[in-house]
Amino acid sequence: MRRSIDVLRRARRVRDYGPPLQKNPRYRIYRGASLLLAIALSASATASEPFPAGLSASRTDLTPKDQARVLAVTRPTMDFSKPEPFELMQGGAGTSLKDVNRDTFSQSSANITFEEEATFKLGNALFRKNWVSSPSSTQASDGLGPLFNERACQNCHLKDGRGRPPEGGVGSTSLFLRLARDASNAEEKAALADHKVLNFPDPVYGSQLQDLAVPGLKGEGRMRVAYSEEKVTLGDGTMVSLRRPSYLVEHLAYGPLDPRTTLSPRLTPPMIGLGLIEQIAPADILAHADPDDRDGDGISGRPNIVRDALSGELTLGRFGWKAQAASIRQQAADAFAGDIGISTPEVPKHWGDCSAAEKDCLAMPNGVQERLGAAEAPPPVMDLVTFYSQNLAVPARRDIDKPDVLAGKKQFYEMGCISCHTPKFVTMRGTPDKAQAFQLIWPYSDFLLHDMGEGLADGQRVGGANGSEWRTPPLWGTGLTGTVNGNSFYLHDGRARTLAEAILWHGGEGQKAHDRFAGANAADRDALIKFLESL
Repeated sequence: MRRSIDVLRRARRVRDYGPPLQKNPRYRIYRGASLLLAIALSASATASEPFPAGLSASRTDLTPKDQARVLAVTRPTMDFSKPEPFELMQGGAGTSLKDVNRDTFSQSSANITFEEEATFKLGNALFRKNWVSSPSSTQASDGLGPLFNERACQNCHLKDGRGRPPEGGVGSTSLFLRLARDASNAEEKAALADHKVLNFPDPVYGSQLQDLAVPGLKGEGRMRVAYSEEKVTLGDGTMVSLRRPSYLVEHLAYGPLDPRTTLSPRLTPPMIGLGLIEQIAPADILAHADPDDRDGDGISGRPNIVRDALSGELTLGRFGWKAQAASIRQQAADAFAGDIGISTPEVPKHWGDCSAAEKDCLAMPNGVQERLGAAEAPPPVMDLVTFYSQNLAVPARRDIDKPDVLAGKKQFYEMGCISCHTPKFVTMRGTPDKAQAFQLIWPYSDFLLHDMGEGLADGQRVGGANGSEWRTPPLWGTGLTGTVNGNSFYLHDGRARTLAEAILWHGGEGQKAHDRFAGANAADRDALIKFLESL
């Protein structure tokens, strides 16, 4: 049985495509054996799996008939002569079909109700709200900081899209520096092993460098980025220049950083499709994992198992650059505390990320109003912001039937990109929000951690993610980055100025795809980019 489960997992992952796709034996295994082995997987005991007992290796929300339908519809295509059924609607029934413009990422899911649309708009207002320092006359809005990076969620997630790296050498509020160190003694190692913490903050500056402060207090310091250009020659002689960033902190206000503290830059990601990602069955994500690389293809894929802050249970991390957050609500609460300095019931830090060493910060007033609740952003605020974040629609695909886009899709498959950028999932049936239930979606991500090589390593552990691992980011909406945000910066720190540069930074588990792209002719590379731009 153990061997059968391994075969199914390899087949469902369909790793390491090499041209020609149709001759790949793993694909033939998938076509002939997936449905039969799914039954074996569902019936098997999973005690030997490296996953917590609460995370099932099979979907419990589907009948056998539905399971067969899901396996059939999510099977990777072999036909690149025409679009696949429903491919236009990459966010399922909630896909936005509105005209493409700067507000494209700010549309509500198309299948929410009229009443839910009102809730969405209230959440949007809170997402855009500028918080102010305490005390203030606008008591429902005070509590900012005392140390912070921005006053509103929207100021970081520009137009609900991605941030941008600093230009001209000065720090930017949509690119943050996370501060952390690894365990240094047995007690800390035990806390990490038990998933009680993700890592350990700097003893003075906490878990994030905050360059802004309320009146009467100094910001912690300023991030500075320097770039060096590195020339790369592709197989056909084309020259591409990649920029390598280096980071430092200037004007530290409260003494030096701990020498063990690492700096990890994090660009704010797009907000679209988060509610759909939250409703992908854990079993479907875990089915793509191969932490021990049993199939020997060089691509592992590991889940980041984290402890849910509310329930205390171990669960699957799926949000954030290192998959460190299990839910949208937790991700929002962490951002309120770390980015704006606002406490929530989930993260009740009334002074944000101020450390015990920053006594002037802790002496500042907070914004808790007892008549409103025990946090600066009480439960109704969190409910609305969470609903808004769950229902930002994925835009429809474009140009899906154009020959160059179809050719690029074929290249995407044959170069092995889908080894990590899994095209399709079907969400769970019994979701809290019906708009996300049983939807065929096309995020192009497996939501697992992959070692991306030394070139992209930040050296910072986050839970189960080591210093060179990153969660595969979803690709939907990628081609609209320039339209929405007025820039085209990619990867976790925005170093890549084009999609081609982003691919050429892939190392580690992405090295094979990198090499195939670099060795392809210009027409095939251009077609691949056209496909990515259609997402």
